[in-house]
Amino acid sequence: MAHGNIVDAGDVLIVGAGLAGLFTALKLAPRPVTVLAGAPIGDGASSAWAQGGIAAAIEAGDTPEAHAADTIAAGAGIVDEDAALSIAREAAIRIEDLLRLGVPFDRDIEGKLAVGREAAHSHRRIVHVKGDQAGKAIMQALVAAVRATPSIRVMEGLSAYELAVEDGRAVGVFARPAHAATAPQPLLIKARALVLASGGVGQLFAVTTNPLEARGEGVAMAARAGALIADPEFVQFHPTAIAGPRDPAPLVTEALRGEGAILIDNMGRRFMAAIHEDAELGPRDIVARAIFREIEAGRGAFLDARAALGSRFPDAFPTVYKSCLALGIDPVRQPIPVAPAAHYHMGGIHVDARGRSTIAGLWACGEVASTGMHGANRLASNSLLEAIVFGARIAADIEGAVPGARAGVHIAPPMLASAMPLDAPMVAQLRQIMTAHVGVERHAAGLAFALGEIARLERAAGPSSLFGNIATTAKLIAAAAFAREESRGGHYRSDFTRARAPWRHRSYITLKDASRIAEAAVAEASPAAGEIAAQAGA
Repeated sequence: MAHGNIVDAGDVLIVGAGLAGLFTALKLAPRPVTVLAGAPIGDGASSAWAQGGIAAAIEAGDTPEAHAADTIAAGAGIVDEDAALSIAREAAIRIEDLLRLGVPFDRDIEGKLAVGREAAHSHRRIVHVKGDQAGKAIMQALVAAVRATPSIRVMEGLSAYELAVEDGRAVGVFARPAHAATAPQPLLIKARALVLASGGVGQLFAVTTNPLEARGEGVAMAARAGALIADPEFVQFHPTAIAGPRDPAPLVTEALRGEGAILIDNMGRRFMAAIHEDAELGPRDIVARAIFREIEAGRGAFLDARAALGSRFPDAFPTVYKSCLALGIDPVRQPIPVAPAAHYHMGGIHVDARGRSTIAGLWACGEVASTGMHGANRLASNSLLEAIVFGARIAADIEGAVPGARAGVHIAPPMLASAMPLDAPMVAQLRQIMTAHVGVERHAAGLAFALGEIARLERAAGPSSLFGNIATTAKLIAAAAFAREESRGGHYRSDFTRARAPWRHRSYITLKDASRIAEAAVAEASPAAGEIAAQAGA
């Protein structure tokens, strides 16, 4: 029911229409739910682009305990072990949920679910759809189910930009038209329970596999409202995006390396065998840095699937094949040029085992949340699993935790000075700064420079909420990276190249903490930061 610039969403408002958001909505049925989506549901979600599949210990000889052990090993010492084990134990149940919703997972000749192997997994445990189309097929099934569920209302074309908080409790969001050229009047959408499922942060970086909507606004909204943020410095760079002009960069799924594709330089030399015992199937952060260094050295990096797949490539990996052809590459006969790209954020809004944030009335799931499962380095195909497990948990928790109707909500709407488009020069500058100084390799001087530039852009933008949210999440990532003086998982410091025992723990940071770290870093910046500024023309 709408009144002026206020919309009452009723019981539950879910911000985000990817796998996490839609699965949560379906699990809440028949309870009334409103889903807020900036793009038509399914179109703006990273979930739809996921090629790898979902990890689940369903094959004979595999166990949830083994799955959890692999997750813990990949997470480089800071995984919440209870979270990893409990999620692994729920995997088979959630796969059954998806099957009931009509997801056509691949099967073997006996009719059993077919499972593949990916990097750092000790067993074949990844369920796929047509090789590399799991995310797309899952989202198609969920969108159809949502459209057919009367209790779920979808509000498309609206983007949340600020939480509405009253007496310390989240009571809704302020939203705006997603593609407005001018600043509209703020719209308050209120609800008794709020779930953020707004996705990741990839678009904060110049090279990313993420859709345009993945710009970290959910983390920023929660942080600006006072929520605790966990592990923001840990950004996973997918080793193998197709190098070229496309933004976002097309992903080349890890499953190709699982099938035997190798990484070579421009002279045809295979380089991963000398770097890690698992060669191309080593942890993603190690593979990404190896590729980054080959490119920096001028030798380039290429994924060669000619011997492993050859003429089978188009049928085995149709999505990658089409992406290659669109860029003039024939992977049957040519190696694919690749580069690391911002792919997945291990950090996010800190949530407990039920998906509750530190703000009353606010739950979070999917990439915007940090459950502790991924630690410093996400294990392949664990993200879709985590999203559906926490979607189900949040739905169950909301059933017993939502208060009755509240009296009228009286909150002053935040100022929205402009609706800055995503291709605005300031956004482009920020993305270049993040890639150059908060990317695959980091060091103190570069991070201090980045923090100074983020503050400068923030001041120049003024009170534009869109850029303010982007800058807020960038600041959280860069400040936590500056504070963590070691290398661990997806966070690599060239000035602290090894993991250090005192840092073997998760990071917890508020926006106030990040601002304090940023101010100190800029004030105490070394001469090297000045040199970086001079080189950047600042």
